[in-house]
Amino acid sequence: MHSAPTRNQKVTIMLDPALASTLLFVPADRPERFDKAVGSGADAVIIDLEDAVAPADRPAARANVVAWLSAGGEAIIRVNARGSADHDADVAAIRGLARTVMLAKTESPNDADSTASDIGPGTRVVALIETARGILAAADIARAESVSRLAFGNVDLAVELGIDAANRTALLASRSLVNLASAAAGLTGPIDGVTTIFDDEAVVGDDAAYAASLGFRGKLCIHPRQVAPVASGFRPTEAEIAWATGILASGHGEEAHTVDGAMVDRPVLERARQIAHRAGIGKQS
Repeated sequence: MHSAPTRNQKVTIMLDPALASTLLFVPADRPERFDKAVGSGADAVIIDLEDAVAPADRPAARANVVAWLSAGGEAIIRVNARGSADHDADVAAIRGLARTVMLAKTESPNDADSTASDIGPGTRVVALIETARGILAAADIARAESVSRLAFGNVDLAVELGIDAANRTALLASRSLVNLASAAAGLTGPIDGVTTIFDDEAVVGDDAAYAASLGFRGKLCIHPRQVAPVASGFRPTEAEIAWATGILASGHGEEAHTVDGAMVDRPVLERARQIAHRAGIGKQS
């Protein structure tokens, strides 16, 4: 829950982007939407300087971002791909102001680390993996010093591969590689890409639940209407919660035992703890 801001007080989101499950895009050329996006209930807001803004409008959009950050606003800033003229201008504008950026079309650890270094000490990067090169380098990118999390860009990747971005089967291998890379690097589960249909809550909620089943722990949203169904999609099912609760209440600690005729050992206990944590049940022993 976010409290209503007082007059002239900039609203912010305090949740660590590395833990966010709902991340809402807002175009950088629509500053009147920034506060509304923060008040949407999303865990994090991404102010977008890339695809959501026409190239001719990007100088003004950068000025909007600078004003927002300078006034105390807090958001992830999506910057254009490294090597582009827009990238250099984005970085110059937010240097020393942004704490976390999302880097479009990240293809190497150097892309992330150099971007972070150029913006300023302590800058963290959400590396958006949305090209074939990025997918194949995902394990190295995830281990980059500046990277706090990976995100999956399904739409751009699908265009490059010549497939439908909504085709789960066609993108399963790529999604799995991004999740494996995140897990191997000890990062929070990655952020899934967008659902382009924003007026059907059932569709976006199902997409979120599918992503959660693959190990993703967040999803990019393109409209405030998507925030609630995405959050619901990442919540464990009632059956999962009941199973986890039963395992954790069995009272055998780390010792191998059986519950309802099934073996329970350390990995099973850890899985139950993960489900309990995602469900907000709290720490369990």
